[in-house]
Amino acid sequence: MNRILVAQNVVARIVVTLCCLLAAGGLAQAQNYPTKPVRMIVAVPPGGPADTLARLVSPKLSDALGQTVLVDNRPGANGGIAYDIAARSDPDGYTFVLVAAGVAINPSLYPNVPYHPIRDFAPITLGVTVPNILIVHPSVQAKSVSELVAAIKAKQGGFAFASAGNGTSGHLALELFRLSTKTSFVHVPYKGGAPALQETIGGQTQALFSIALAATPQIKAGKVRALAITSAKRSPVAPELPTVAESGIPGFEVIGWFGWLAPAKTNKAIVGRLNQELVKALGNAEVKDRLQSMSTVPVGDKPEEFGRFIRSEYEKWGKVIKTANIKIQ
Repeated sequence: MNRILVAQNVVARIVVTLCCLLAAGGLAQAQNYPTKPVRMIVAVPPGGPADTLARLVSPKLSDALGQTVLVDNRPGANGGIAYDIAARSDPDGYTFVLVAAGVAINPSLYPNVPYHPIRDFAPITLGVTVPNILIVHPSVQAKSVSELVAAIKAKQGGFAFASAGNGTSGHLALELFRLSTKTSFVHVPYKGGAPALQETIGGQTQALFSIALAATPQIKAGKVRALAITSAKRSPVAPELPTVAESGIPGFEVIGWFGWLAPAKTNKAIVGRLNQELVKALGNAEVKDRLQSMSTVPVGDKPEEFGRFIRSEYEKWGKVIKTANIKIQ
């Protein structure tokens, strides 16, 4: 009996010692981080809002960390290639990824997505949000969301909503709009936001949820009419516009966004360091001005806040996609 107790005590001491050594090793790793260049994977080609965001913050991050932060563009599969590479990378802090809203939407939209947005990543921070603006062709007899709903119902299915393509933010926005208002209309998907906007300007389609950056010049030129913005609260991007939610569709919110994730099991202290420096970079006056000029809203929140946000996006859009029976092969 005594021998068994002695053996158990020895095993317990070994386990405690190993745990202490592992904790000390993790702490030392975090304290010394980084000792070599860091890779920021970006899921799009050079150019465009996401790449611009990455290249705006990477020099600030390099200065703060004392090591070069390299931007590594890995486009394809609606971001899936970049997200899969990041999820499979070593959780040592030397690889992290700039993600878009698609990271939380893709698993509900496409079959066999190789990553899970919650299980396979450690959230760092939400970078920026990108609200959409609900616009209509000037011929549409509606100057508010409620009037638009009435106009759609009067058309009895003959009203046409454009989008930048199946599964895009604009497509999901119009499906949420359809479900929330119990209206029936035609969805016309285009290959990109530019042709969708041009067809709405031309009157071939009557309405569109467009990113603010693209829509604003056309609104100012009188080529389309803005009815509301899709953020939960009024946005500095277009402070004069009411939200869709306050216009008679409570709870309606659709925002594009970009944020940073590390591979799951990345040391919390390293995640905290990246969070601290990214938030500082987003708050830099030069960076902030540039981002606001792109009609984006800089955020910079805590890892746990970003984690809750990703979960809510995953659950919300999963329900919309299932209810609307959206399937993309």
